[in-house]
Amino acid sequence: MATGSGVFSQEQFWPTCAELQQPAVAGGDWELLLETLGLSVYRLLDQQTGLYEYKVFGVLEDCPPAVLADVYMDLDYRKQWDQYVKELYEKECNGQAVVYWQVKYPFPLSDRDYVYVRQRQELDFEGQKVHVILAQSTSVPQFPEKSGVIRVKQYKQRLAIQSDGKRGSKVFMYYFDNPGGQIPSWLVNWAAKNGVPNFLKDMAKACQNYPKKT
Repeated sequence: MATGSGVFSQEQFWPTCAELQQPAVAGGDWELLLETLGLSVYRLLDQQTGLYEYKVFGVLEDCPPAVLADVYMDLDYRKQWDQYVKELYEKECNGQAVVYWQVKYPFPLSDRDYVYVRQRQELDFEGQKVHVILAQSTSVPQFPEKSGVIRVKQYKQRLAIQSDGKRGSKVFMYYFDNPGGQIPSWLVNWAAKNGVPNFLKDMAKACQNYPKKT
């Protein structure tokens, strides 16, 4: 089953699925940043921007894989559980579904907005169902930049989810985001250190109250 725009090739989903089974952080410059509530967070410095790419591995207990994937894809529900959402909706542009997302930033910083495409697929890995979601920024004329809001032009997220063999989910998430503007890289990195794992924790909490959960 595939959900979302068909902008990603089938081959792009498998590496994310594979990394859920075997984390690719050894032998490179990935460093373990922190371990919290069953999640391990790694980061890799992007020399060009001075910002970090992140990988998160772990287990979210009492959160079934299909529900977790549904919660991630449900934009209307995210407006209820994500306190930083100012605007979030999907619109068809040139035959593909494009998401517009405006994020509230604390004063005196300008809000950020994202225009991105995403797609979900269910893969079969050695008899196990794996939900894989890919998302990346795009540019379409239907979403021009707004005055007073800074457009995030570099955004990538990959998520793989499967059963932990109990009632929870084994997860892998990759994340990179360059918020642009004049925010010092050290401040962006400081905020992301907690923001990246907290996103998964908040999503797991949202699973407990998901109205469409079966």
